Amino acid sequence: MLVDAARTAIAAGDPDHARILATNARRRMLGPVINATGTLLHTNLGRAPLAWEQPEQYTNLELDLISGQRGSRMATAADLVARACGAEAAVIVNNCAAAVLLVLGGLADGRDVVVSRSELVEIGGGFRIPEVMARSGARLIEVGTTNRTRVGDFRQAVDDPNHDVGVVLQVHQSNYRIVGFTEAPTTSELASLAAPLVSDIGSGLLDSRCPWLKEGPPGWLDGEPAARQTLAAGAGLVTFSGDKLMGGPQAGIIAGDAELVARCAAHPLARALRPGALVLGALQQTALAYLNEDGATIPFWRMATLRPAELEARADRYGVGTVRATEATPGGGTLPGVTIPSVGITVDGDHRTSLRERSRPIIARVDEDRTVIDLRTVHPDDDAEVADAIRSLEG
Repeated sequence: MLVDAARTAIAAGDPDHARILATNARRRMLGPVINATGTLLHTNLGRAPLAWEQPEQYTNLELDLISGQRGSRMATAADLVARACGAEAAVIVNNCAAAVLLVLGGLADGRDVVVSRSELVEIGGGFRIPEVMARSGARLIEVGTTNRTRVGDFRQAVDDPNHDVGVVLQVHQSNYRIVGFTEAPTTSELASLAAPLVSDIGSGLLDSRCPWLKEGPPGWLDGEPAARQTLAAGAGLVTFSGDKLMGGPQAGIIAGDAELVARCAAHPLARALRPGALVLGALQQTALAYLNEDGATIPFWRMATLRPAELEARADRYGVGTVRATEATPGGGTLPGVTIPSVGITVDGDHRTSLRERSRPIIARVDEDRTVIDLRTVHPDDDAEVADAIRSLEG
């Protein structure tokens, strides 16, 4: 790569530019950064931060240590996640888009899927529900209107003798809001129809009661659908991400009725979409933290529940910049419009580029021509390094 940089610079008639080209090539590689944006689940920064390291040794990935026979790589991690969200069974794939694709392929290949027009979403990277549905082999039936859909609209489509409905699909509006003159059926209403209900809750909140937090659910979670309660309301399956509100690795989870999960797991796509040992190990660790009701060991929840007073005390110890109240956001396509009271340090001017060019990049944001370092997403162990960076800006 260094030789390539030198040759490119020489070919351009600017040999001195080789060092810059080489440095840029290195900086394009994956590496650690400090998230000072205040966006907890920053998609560009890998969403939920998670510490996971696997020793250089073999694992019993597909070996049943009790029988000595070949086992399933899905069994343990999936069973733990299912238990954590009150499901009969679960299957793990590599992201939530894959989970939706596998569910549609496993339950509705060559059949109809009924969706409200208000939920035909597009999320990051061009993931569009109608296009994914077409790739899965399912046929889309749109019901209702952009702003108002009733359970009767779904019932008419499901009961129509000209339709062969395999799934009723409910898609959570996790990255947008429709406000004003609106109406949508509840999960329990859709579950009463004569077709399995699949609810894509997206963000991965396992239980609205948040038993892993000593003080219970924070107020900013109000109205966010959770896997346990969605299944209890009658959904046959839920799909969600592992690296959003769950706080684990990037993964897609399909959880719910054991027979429906088995049909998804038996689809040929399941093998193509399955994750490897690193993801499954990290997911197992995350699920165990939930079962132990130990939210403090999940970095996302540790950051999300910090009190502003704690952040202000840290900011005061920096001794640089201007301490001010800020508003953090959950991010990652979850809870649109929701903010979390936070505290940051500001410096006049836009210094994002110089902070990003440090040996360990610091990613900040700008508000009203001031660079904001939001401490909610900065690990306390990084405070000294961030303070030095701010001091260099002021110097």
